[in-house]
Amino acid sequence: MRIDIYSDTVCPWCYIGKRRLERAIASRSELQVEISWRAFQLNPDMPTPGVLWANYLTTKFGAPERAESVFAAISRAGHSERIGFDFAAISQMPNTVQSHRLMRFAERFGRQDTMIETLFRAYFLDGEDIGDIETLARVAAVCGLDGLAAMAFLDGDEELDAVLSEDMRARRMGINAVPCYIVNGAYALSGAQEPEAFYPLFDLAEVVISVG
Repeated sequence: MRIDIYSDTVCPWCYIGKRRLERAIASRSELQVEISWRAFQLNPDMPTPGVLWANYLTTKFGAPERAESVFAAISRAGHSERIGFDFAAISQMPNTVQSHRLMRFAERFGRQDTMIETLFRAYFLDGEDIGDIETLARVAAVCGLDGLAAMAFLDGDEELDAVLSEDMRARRMGINAVPCYIVNGAYALSGAQEPEAFYPLFDLAEVVISVG
């Protein structure tokens, strides 16, 4: 079974959704699942250097109370998945193209899952600027990849068109929010759903495979 996950590296619900999908798969030990992470930009018009977190929150939410309410809900959901979000640690809302390029770099070495987990932790727990290529090179090294090779990769434009094309393809498919899970290229589930929501898709995909 193949699951393509469209996500953004600054999406807290994508982090929560990752945990819930992992629990769903763990409860169905008979499944053989191949997961691929696909690029989606929540803020496609974000300036390349990103913007200050405080300014981003003002633009997005207006009143601080609205942001606090949203983050409180996310934090509660995260706590149930053992994710300790620290929104106060974040100082920058990055452009996420570079982090998506790094995900494609990691895919070459079979390290996508480790990479997305480390990127989520770097941003949401440690408040690091994951739009900065030096930060991303360090993240690559933490994932067991060659940090210098990652830096050289990020310093160029390799895989840039692929990332942008992936994002555009998602929008043509009607994806306008993430996470979005595509099972075997045919069945979609949107949002950070509880594990039980995945079971019907798993069952349907398994039936199609067995009939085919």
